[in-house]
Amino acid sequence: MKYATKSMIVIAFLSALFSFAKFDHCLNTNFATPDVYTHACYSDLPALFGARNLVNHAWPYSSATNSVEYPPVTGVVMWVTSLPTHSDKTYFLINIGLIAFLFIGVALLVARMKPELWYLLPLSPAVIASLYINWDLWAVASAIAAVYFFDRRKYDYSALLLGLSIATKFFPIVLLAPIALIFYRRHEMKKAIHYLVVTGGAWLLINAPFIIFNRAGWWRFFAMNKDRGVDFGSLWYALNLFGISTKNLNNLSILLFLIGLAAYAVYFFGLGELPSLATTSFIVVAIFTISSKVYSPQYVLWLTPLAILAMRGARDRSAFWIWQGAEVLYHLAIWEYLASYSGSHFGIPAKAYAAATLIRVGATLFFLVRVSTRSPAPQNLEFLISQTEGYA
Repeated sequence: MKYATKSMIVIAFLSALFSFAKFDHCLNTNFATPDVYTHACYSDLPALFGARNLVNHAWPYSSATNSVEYPPVTGVVMWVTSLPTHSDKTYFLINIGLIAFLFIGVALLVARMKPELWYLLPLSPAVIASLYINWDLWAVASAIAAVYFFDRRKYDYSALLLGLSIATKFFPIVLLAPIALIFYRRHEMKKAIHYLVVTGGAWLLINAPFIIFNRAGWWRFFAMNKDRGVDFGSLWYALNLFGISTKNLNNLSILLFLIGLAAYAVYFFGLGELPSLATTSFIVVAIFTISSKVYSPQYVLWLTPLAILAMRGARDRSAFWIWQGAEVLYHLAIWEYLASYSGSHFGIPAKAYAAATLIRVGATLFFLVRVSTRSPAPQNLEFLISQTEGYA
């Protein structure tokens, strides 16, 4: 067991080094434009170090107009790691060191939950390519830990970790949907309410000081997401590039997510065997990313661990690599598309980028269907009705 753990750590560490090699060119050129796009090594870490005045160690929520665009835990991490340096290179190195450590931790968690397939995480090319784009691993680690404890029915630990994760990126709030489905299916609504209270309490405890003392700076993250228009990587952006306009985007995005969630809920309640949270989370998060107003390349860091936990058998492995290939294609396409706007002699046209986006969305749907339909077939309508009796 100790030998296996050491092997896991070594493989994950080597993947982190490969990712560093990808970003090394930009580190040597001081993250200059258009190099960051043509060499696909852009990172928010040095970009926001200067843009959010972290270079002068400014408190990340002190400004109503230039606060960091993340929830408090990420903002504090950004600020604390800025204190030892005024150099964006050193700042980048400090942060990627911590991210690499978190990545190893996530790999070990996945190995405990899916020992036969854990190796897919450190070998995933889209994960290696995206590891140091942003601070997402801070939230991913606590979210995967929340899933780990939930499937072991240690609900208080899970709820506390999920509250921490939501206070880090807010993205994992969508995990409450599969959690609610599982509790409902088990007829454990008191536990569901308790879980929600603990999660909300943990989130509020972390956010309260920021709400009280830096409300305008704290609210900027929520305002930016509410007011955000169609953005890079989304289905909606690709449709716009093909000349299909999307109006009322907030409502449209939410509606598509709810439709997808409702469709999965119907399927979920018809399953003879209750899936684990580890299995259902990928499907719900994938639906969310497909319907969202933006898809950043590092979102694959959220999807991949959950995808591996949802897999079973050789058929799923084949589908996994098809999906990863589409993610890599999109990863290259977004940077080359941005390069065309930054004075580079290289780049791809808008419609090629839109096509890459739709390929990624299609591959995600394909993989989603594969990992969901490999579960036991839905039972008849009478079973579905019997599962919901007493809750009408």
